[in-house]
Amino acid sequence: MKKAALLYFFFVTIFSIAQDTYVLSTASNLQIVGTSSIHDWMVTAEMIEGSLKLTNGVPETIKFQVSAIDLKSERGATMDNKMHHALKAEEHPQITFELTEIKNSNTLLGIMVIAGVSKPVSVKVAMNIEKNSFSIIGEQPINLLDFEIEPPTAMFGQIIVGDVVTVKFDLVFEKTDH
Repeated sequence: MKKAALLYFFFVTIFSIAQDTYVLSTASNLQIVGTSSIHDWMVTAEMIEGSLKLTNGVPETIKFQVSAIDLKSERGATMDNKMHHALKAEEHPQITFELTEIKNSNTLLGIMVIAGVSKPVSVKVAMNIEKNSFSIIGEQPINLLDFEIEPPTAMFGQIIVGDVVTVKFDLVFEKTDH
């Protein structure tokens, strides 16, 4: 009986040490850059949430979401409104990513949902683990048409947004106590 209790304690201790939970820090940032027929543009995510679970130092789960309505541009409310409309932000308020597999040390496979459309994606990243944090840095080109998003226009069709945008991210996850 003592051996069973000792083995149980040993495995519970090992399991709890080997698995760590993290939440997305406010130090994280995500930007979307794109082009138009007149000028390049950039929007910044003002609201990002996420979590990560490491097992033996390797991500087991990664989930994060961006509030579509909280994507803001440097060009002001008119551009923001066109972008929110294109993203169908009222019907689909969250843009999400969920890890499905780690292909190798710098490629994450997952499901991305934008404007209510789910697509598998392969994302090149740099990952770094420190004592109490885990960071994921990278950029991902996204063709708007793949997510059934009609590129916005302005000035009666004189300004047209390019079909491909690039999502640039620096996600910093901080270790939680539980």
